[in-house]
Amino acid sequence: MKDIANSTTTNKFSTRRLVLIALITAITCIFAPLAIPIPISPVPISLTNLVIMISIYVLGFKDATISYVVYLLLGLVGLPVFSGFTGGIGKIAGPTGGYLVGFIFLTLIAGLFVEKFPHNRVLAVVGMVIGMAITYIFGTEWLAIQLKMTFVAALSVGVIPYLAGDAVKIIIAIIVGPALRSRLSKMQ
Repeated sequence: MKDIANSTTTNKFSTRRLVLIALITAITCIFAPLAIPIPISPVPISLTNLVIMISIYVLGFKDATISYVVYLLLGLVGLPVFSGFTGGIGKIAGPTGGYLVGFIFLTLIAGLFVEKFPHNRVLAVVGMVIGMAITYIFGTEWLAIQLKMTFVAALSVGVIPYLAGDAVKIIIAIIVGPALRSRLSKMQ
């Protein structure tokens, strides 16, 4: 099954494609700031990775990556779209910025798996797990450097508390994502 974003016969951005990218970017801007801080970590619980994983199904990995990069740029220029309704370069340069940058890898890696194996949920999960692992490594190293802690200490506050929740987000994404893709493909 062709993904919706690449259903045009040319590589140009169609109106439909631009609208879908803008819509997913807006959804990311709405859900990402709704973060829950936890007392044991400087990293809040966020829905950003859930939106990214679902966006891969809706947009395909290229357009999902474009959407996420646009979201990052909006936050970089100061719009309050990051966790806790914050924005600006300070958020990227701060302790949790590595996770924000690392989500680009999640989008690319999980997106490649979903696009190459569109009907195989097991491989979609594998791609999402690998993408999250790369995000975790990148974000944890960044957190460790920023807070002058060991990698293991950063792992214990920046990853371990989130593993169960991220597993649930992956399950939600592999259920909701294909359903959305199917509905949107019928609307063409």
